[in-house]
This record gives sequence, C-alpha cells and structure tokens, in this order.
Amino acid sequence: MSVKQNTLKGEFSLQGKGLHTGKEVCAVFKPAPENTGYRIVRTDLEDKPVVPALAAYVKFADRASCLEKDGVKIFTMEHAMAALYGCGVDNCLIEINGEEFPILDGSARYYVEAIEKTGLVEQESERRYFQVKEKMEYVCEETQTRLTLLPDEDYNVNLVVAYDSPYLSMQYATYSLAGTDFAKEIAPCRTFVFLREVEALFAQNLIKGGDLQNAIVIADRKTSVEEVSRLSKLFNCENVEVKEGILNNLELYFDNEPARHKLLDVIGDLALCGRFIKGRVIAERPGHKANAALAQKMYKAILAAEKDDAYPDDIDVLGEPLMDINKIRSLLPHRPPFLLVDKIFKVTENMVIGCKNVTMNEPHFVGHFPEEPVMPGVLIVEAMAQCGGILVLSGVPDPENYSTYFMKIDGIKFRKKVVPGDTLVFKLLTLAPVKRGVVTMKGYAFVGGKLVCEGEFMAQVAKTKN
Repeated sequence: MSVKQNTLKGEFSLQGKGLHTGKEVCAVFKPAPENTGYRIVRTDLEDKPVVPALAAYVKFADRASCLEKDGVKIFTMEHAMAALYGCGVDNCLIEINGEEFPILDGSARYYVEAIEKTGLVEQESERRYFQVKEKMEYVCEETQTRLTLLPDEDYNVNLVVAYDSPYLSMQYATYSLAGTDFAKEIAPCRTFVFLREVEALFAQNLIKGGDLQNAIVIADRKTSVEEVSRLSKLFNCENVEVKEGILNNLELYFDNEPARHKLLDVIGDLALCGRFIKGRVIAERPGHKANAALAQKMYKAILAAEKDDAYPDDIDVLGEPLMDINKIRSLLPHRPPFLLVDKIFKVTENMVIGCKNVTMNEPHFVGHFPEEPVMPGVLIVEAMAQCGGILVLSGVPDPENYSTYFMKIDGIKFRKKVVPGDTLVFKLLTLAPVKRGVVTMKGYAFVGGKLVCEGEFMAQVAKTKN
C-alpha cells in the first residue's frame, strides 16, 4: 500500500533563545508543495535566502548541526528536523529570523506538540524513500564512533552510548517506526552536558543560551563550594545544587533519557538525507559530525540512484506488474510479433518503467544472426518507443481512441548487445510537458542493471480515425 506525502494543515510559530548564540529567535513553520522537502528561509536577511535542509549543505557540526549555503548559516535545527520527520511531515517551509533555531527545553517536545495541534494534510504524490540496498558505514577510531546502516523493510534505530562517567557509563535506546511512539518516548528527551565541559564551552563562546531549564547537566565528580558559586553566575541562577549527579534536582523523564536524546539527534541529522528511510541504523557513540557524515553518504547514494540514467532498482521484475500483457494490448495497437513490451511496473506523470523478456523463439533470431543470435538494435529502439507510447497514452482520458506516432529519434547509443535470455528493462522520462499533442522523451534500456541503449524520442499523440 502506497504512502502519500504530507504537509502541515496550517502554520505555527515557536519563539525562544538559541542554545549557542543566546539570541531570541522566532521560527514559523508553513505548509509546502509536494516534493519540496524541508526548506529554511532566513527572513532577517535582505534577500531572504533559502537553505534546503539537506546533507549537501552541512559544513560544520560541533555540539549542534549546522547548514551553510552561499555564506548563509543556520544552526541547531536537528530537533525541529527530528520533529518533522517523526511526525510524518514530508514538506515544510520554515521561516526563521536568526541564524539558530530556538532551543526551547532542549528537546523536540514543543515542536511535536505544535505539529500535532496544527495537523497534517495528505498530498497527491507518493512519499519518497531511501531504500537501503547495501551496508553503509561511518567509523571514527579516535572517538570510537561507529554508525552502520543496513537494509531493512522499515526504519529502525539501535543506539548505545558510553562515557567515562559513573552516571552515564553505558545506555541503550531503540526506535522503530512501527513500535515506538515518537511523540511520547523520544521527542521529550532533553539534551545533556557534563559539568566538566560547561566552563570550557562558555569559554569557546558556545551555549550562551544554555541554562538549567533546557539541558540536563551531569555532575560526575565532587563539586567545590567555589565551583558551585561560579556555576551560579554562569547560569544566572542563585540556587545551583547537585543531586545524584544532576544539577538543580532535575528529574529525568526516563532512566535512559540521555541515550534517547542521542537517538533524537540521530533521527534529526539523518533526516537531512532528504528522504524517509527504509533501513536499520546501528549507532555506537554517535555525535553530530558522525551523523552528518552518514547523512552525506546517504544523500550521495540518493542522487546516484535518482539520476535519469540510473537503473530503477526499486522495481522487482519478478513481482506483480502494474500492467500485464492484456492491459498493454488495450493501450497499444501493436500485436505479436511486433508487440515488444511484456510488463509495465510503474507509471507516473513523467516516467514509465517496463520490460521485455528476450527469448530465442522470436522470429528475427532466425536471421540475426543464425550462429550468434543478437537482438536487432532497431527493435530495442522500437520497444523503448512502445513503452514511451504507454507513458503518453496513460495520461489520456480515453486512450483507446488515440495512438502515438513517433516523429523523430535522436542520439541513439548502443552500449552492449542483447541476446536471448536477457530481460530488457525500459525507463522513459518526458523532457517537457506535452504541447499541441507533441511530447519529447529520453529513453534508457538496461540488462542486469547495466545500460545497454539510450536515445531521445519525439512523438505526436493523435486521435485514431474510425
């Protein structure tokens, strides 16, 4: 069953200070058209530049994720990205009047609550996925970090963190699309920091907006009276106390809240691959830099898979087709031995994918060639053209009354011979909208995932004379 894309029913805004800049900022979340993804607009800048929330624009990540495009920077968006992803939002336009998202309480809770209150609306296009086909990995020996991405039918994350601390020696957290309530079990989990790191972070001009309301501060060593006094000044809080390793009597929502927050970060950072994920993530001691590195690998794999000349590996040639030979016969006027398309697997507004099983029983192999049967190139081109005809006629209300007549064929290239026993997979894409009944298409033919033929086609769609 296909899943449709979603966007927000309306808009909402959240306001607060940035974790690192300490500046007040307002983020407005708005509905967006299909296939937009997540786009961030800096409304405080003159030209209101747009930065797509994609791994291609991750330039720096330390204690927070960061995007940069043409010199425009946006920090600490991972909690908002995790909230959008975890709530099933595919497309969203975010307007922000500063360089950093509001930290709020250090979790994704308020983002999720606002999304749930606003509601979602289903869109026409199908959700776009990154289906993990092979193992991908990021390893950093220095930090003992390892992120592994494996094939899976759904999105799952298994995470472990381990620190040299009696209060956070080792914790586990898991997420599964089917079995985890993201809003209740992951979104409320707050960021954390060790007390021993706080003064150093302040010295680096970071966490200016950090306080005891938006972070769990873990004190894993004895704290002197002088240090407590110093911390009181840093946090602008008169009554800093230490209780069971946590400053100011803060109660944890979960025993493993730090690990769950790290899992939240993983979901938010990997959302920058630009697709919903079908795969299993095993995250050992993850951090923003590691998460971003894996997201960039995923993004590059998505770009490679979605190139026009890429083999459509999401198609199962042995599975149930969208159209069988009888349906194809109802669309095309061709008949054996000149009907050269056996199955259609996918038809969208601008793309069709089909196949032909090449067998020794076909008559052209009698003479082409008796000692070395090779499918004539002209028939491969004809088969691609027929597949393209199905793409065109699928968009006509009464296709039985129309035919497709090819006017021009350009740039045909043959890269490998096709022989009996091969299965030809065709992929055709429109190059421009149909205008006055004329359509242009680019076609590709594959065998075993390898490109064997390509070319461009121009066709006229005309009503059949009765």
